[in-house]
Amino acid sequence: MSPDEVLVACRDAALTFGRGTRAVVAVHGADLEVRAGERLAVVGPSGSGKTSLLHLLAGLEQPTSGTVTRPAATGPYDIGLVFQGDSLIPALNVLENTALPLVLAGRPEAEARDAAGEALACVDATGLADRLPDEISGGQAQRVAAARVLAQAPRLILADEPTGRLDHATGGRVLDALLTAADRTGAALVVTTHDPAVAARLTTRRTMRDGRLLTPEDVP
Repeated sequence: MSPDEVLVACRDAALTFGRGTRAVVAVHGADLEVRAGERLAVVGPSGSGKTSLLHLLAGLEQPTSGTVTRPAATGPYDIGLVFQGDSLIPALNVLENTALPLVLAGRPEAEARDAAGEALACVDATGLADRLPDEISGGQAQRVAAARVLAQAPRLILADEPTGRLDHATGGRVLDALLTAADRTGAALVVTTHDPAVAARLTTRRTMRDGRLLTPEDVP
């Protein structure tokens, strides 16, 4: 995978919810390219449009205007998404949660469980394998979410405020896990955050304000 390869590109991409007087523009005309191996932080306060932008990048939302293309991230598991907050299935244990996307993709169950076990080891969560989600902490659950993405070996990892509900130390371990996942697979990593300390650990930073993805020249 060439470092110049564009995985996803937004061209004047906008996202509006509702119509008429009730319309809310969540993203205004965003221009962004995410390239292979990139480490990008999208920084801004709550309500600035970061999650909506991430959903556009992931394909969970379609742009109201403009375009979002994924020239080198086209398969169903080329993009791994770590959601903000709880995302594990309560009835499945940690190992089963981690293996589930691989099973759904048609991988043999034994092979999926092996890959899940390796991914949990990479984020220091092997000891959690047999526990249910309600038996682990929020920080542990976020590490498991990172392991689930690592097991898929995606080309692009998108993480929505992955440390937002965690204390500083736990948030640092979750970010370590995401960086480990990206380094292990060679994936690009995009993290939305309002925390300057989190943003500082990624190579590139872009700022969102009132639904607008600012250019570096716009940021004082």
